[in-house]
Amino acid sequence: MTMQPTRVPVDLAKAYRLLNHGPTVMVSSVHAGKANVMSAAWSMPLDFAPPKVAVVIDKSTFTRGLIEASGAFVLAVPSRELAALTLAVGSESGREIDKFAAHGIEWTPGEHTGAPLVEGCLAWLECRLIPEPHIQQAYDLFLGEVVGAWADPAVFTDGHWHMEEGGKRSIHYVAGGHFMETGAAFEVTKLG
Repeated sequence: MTMQPTRVPVDLAKAYRLLNHGPTVMVSSVHAGKANVMSAAWSMPLDFAPPKVAVVIDKSTFTRGLIEASGAFVLAVPSRELAALTLAVGSESGREIDKFAAHGIEWTPGEHTGAPLVEGCLAWLECRLIPEPHIQQAYDLFLGEVVGAWADPAVFTDGHWHMEEGGKRSIHYVAGGHFMETGAAFEVTKLG
């Protein structure tokens, strides 16, 4: 039996499409041997060439310090299968526990920055921090240039998401432990 790959490269010109549907993401970083992962409900594509993203990361988080020190982070798109883990890593502090060890989270160092790619996700965007101290301090908004992007080929190929009936889908955090799953995909033609 041949195993299907769980991560294939995504053309950087199409990397923004990995986030265009507004999923909750896991944000991870590593610096000086310390790695951490947290969840963020507010992330978005920001530009096409080179591809850029924006994510809100609160001042109180351990991950923020790692990103500021290392200049790198990964946005990973989890599915429903990882919803409990997504809630856990978004509710705990990496200052108090090693979330990777505590939850048995497997990860691979990113090819370009070494930032953790959390295994089992649907998509990964490896980013170099674009330092913008004013907006980081004023709005907790972090910008990143996407230097590598990958997706699970079961759900993303040829620059498009494929949300099949009964298949894996991204999740969206509402509040208080409530999530929604991305719905069915459909196409629309232009009027006229």
